[in-house]
Amino acid sequence: MKLLRLLVLFLTVPAVAQQGGMWIPSLLSGLNEKEMKSLGMKMKAEDIYSVNHSSLKDAVPQFDGGCTAEVISPQGLLLTNHHCGYDNIQSHSTLEHDYLTNGFWAMSQAEELPNPGVVVTFIVSIDDVTTKVLEGTQSLSEEARQKKIQENITSLTKSLPKESWQENSIRTFYEGNQYIRFITETFKDIRLVGAPPSSIGKFGSDTDNWVWPRHTGDFSMFRIYAGKDNRPAEYSKDNVPYKPKHFLPVNIGGVKENDFTMVFGYPGRTTEYLPAVAVEQIVNVLDPAKIEIRDAALKVEDGFMRKDPQIKIQYASKYAGIANYWKKWIGEVQGLKKSNAVAIKRNYEAQFTQWVSKAGKQAEYGNLLPDFEVQYKAIEPYALGRDYFVEVALRNTELLTIGYRLYQLEQVYNAKGAQSFTDRKNNTIASLEATYKDYSKAVDEKVFEQLIALYINKVPKQFLPDALLNANAAQLTADVYGKSGLVSYEGVKQLLAGEPAAVIQKLNADKGYQLIKAMTAAYMEKVAPKYEEINLKITALQRTYMKAILELSPKDARIFPDANSTLRITYGKVKGYEPRDAVYYEPVTYLDGVIEKYVPNDYEFDVPQKLIELYNKKDYGQYGENGKMPVCFIGTNHTTGGNSGSPAIDAKGNLIGLNFDRVWEGTMSDIHYDPNICRNIMVDMRYVLFIVDKFAGAGHLVKEMKLVK
Repeated sequence: MKLLRLLVLFLTVPAVAQQGGMWIPSLLSGLNEKEMKSLGMKMKAEDIYSVNHSSLKDAVPQFDGGCTAEVISPQGLLLTNHHCGYDNIQSHSTLEHDYLTNGFWAMSQAEELPNPGVVVTFIVSIDDVTTKVLEGTQSLSEEARQKKIQENITSLTKSLPKESWQENSIRTFYEGNQYIRFITETFKDIRLVGAPPSSIGKFGSDTDNWVWPRHTGDFSMFRIYAGKDNRPAEYSKDNVPYKPKHFLPVNIGGVKENDFTMVFGYPGRTTEYLPAVAVEQIVNVLDPAKIEIRDAALKVEDGFMRKDPQIKIQYASKYAGIANYWKKWIGEVQGLKKSNAVAIKRNYEAQFTQWVSKAGKQAEYGNLLPDFEVQYKAIEPYALGRDYFVEVALRNTELLTIGYRLYQLEQVYNAKGAQSFTDRKNNTIASLEATYKDYSKAVDEKVFEQLIALYINKVPKQFLPDALLNANAAQLTADVYGKSGLVSYEGVKQLLAGEPAAVIQKLNADKGYQLIKAMTAAYMEKVAPKYEEINLKITALQRTYMKAILELSPKDARIFPDANSTLRITYGKVKGYEPRDAVYYEPVTYLDGVIEKYVPNDYEFDVPQKLIELYNKKDYGQYGENGKMPVCFIGTNHTTGGNSGSPAIDAKGNLIGLNFDRVWEGTMSDIHYDPNICRNIMVDMRYVLFIVDKFAGAGHLVKEMKLVK
């Protein structure tokens, strides 16, 4: 009964859970505002989101579709994480100009580097369009309903009013029980302004990833450029720095425990309302499989990167991308077990059953939980097969990933004919040049050997293509990498040279292409249809379950929509925590900790000589505190992927930090938020400015900003 009482409190009593949740800024309630003010906020809800005047939301764009950023000067200066800008820093790096190792700083706007394809997107306004989206969907089957909803969304996206340079985007909330329209503006001329060396921006690298105490200066700077009318424009040397509707002043007064914090950003995906059976499947089956695959790939890549500087540059971004969620999934499993998430959800479901009975809703909601049990049991082998295909063929083995793109080319030829094939082929050839620039046959061959062995041995046998049934991984690897044209850019260009029919014939004679085509065909025939069929049933159940939760929960229940990469706020406090018995983590780290971790010439814990000199002299300028240099701090804000780069904002709307991670013990917050151990990690703005000013000598950037104390 103790677990049940804890969960009921979590759902219904603001005093306990007031620091959890990801809230839509335009729909903040009086309860939200009351909670924030009880935590120390000095603003009004309208200061956070307003259509009629500038507000915080006007300073917080989404960065390149996957991270968050914030505008910190009236000249469009943009701040995000080092790891969010990493691909762009890497793309400008060479052995001669290694910006990953040495950092980069534009000492004038003329030196700022363009990044083709990079965009930032601002939210202009938010409004509810649920009634319009659901029009005509009553009494339809689930498949027909989803099709009609997509038709309505497509039509509304085109027809709802907006300015010519703006876009409409309609997103679903509460598992399809609400639909909201976002009017957005996307800027396409984004230039790199500055980035610290990786020994600062990536300090601790994979060892410290998802870990506290943390000492990483995880930031990079860009600038938004616009046309002379201040509207979005394609890159042009004639473009000018963007004049924002709002930019964030920077508070250099510092933080202390229990200070109010608000994180504004674009959290990617959470599933807080999954049934217990789904969480159990994640903990025991799906996460362990993905962890094992990525663990194998990482060990191979790490071995090569430590021996070869060229491979280190080529694979730095790829390695970080693989390692990020590998480590996250490990922490997620541990956290879900430690917090008894499955047991808590089972007890909540017992309470939910009582609510259904009390409301007389057995006919509508009484079979939900038993149906979940049936469908999750049915989907398990297909979900496992899907994860193996995605992780091995589409994400972590480069030859197979490239081969899959060529497989898609063949599908274009079969469906749309020679002209469409030729257009797509030319685009593919052009884009693959960058792919092969960062490709090593030696590395990929060893990764392939490890991962294809897992695929052969761990994927349910009924889902394997004939080519992999009882195959020998080492022999298959030697055959593919010894004979396939996919192992080099020249090889791919030769395969794709000629008339469409000849190209298709050459592709189908290639060993690497034959394998990915066989794997894809087996997946498409034996896994995907059944997975989609069962998942469609689960989606319908989840929507009804969410509807029931909204309908039957106590009136003061705090029910926020799951994250879906739309603009949200989460609020909390600067707060330490107890990860285990007799251990307490302080909420702030200092430069002293960087020096304590320092290992000369180490891949993860090297420290630039100039930073050591500044430390020894205690030369911190206006950014230090009592003779120490703050580096990072933690808070109780409920964050996830996509919140990377999000501003941490103080009680008055000033920038105090830059969100970049979560603590390992609390990574399960995507599924189950526990206010006792879930903490987000932020780099202190004082450390950012110290690095920019004292370390990099780029004080002109600080002068652009508005500093407050």
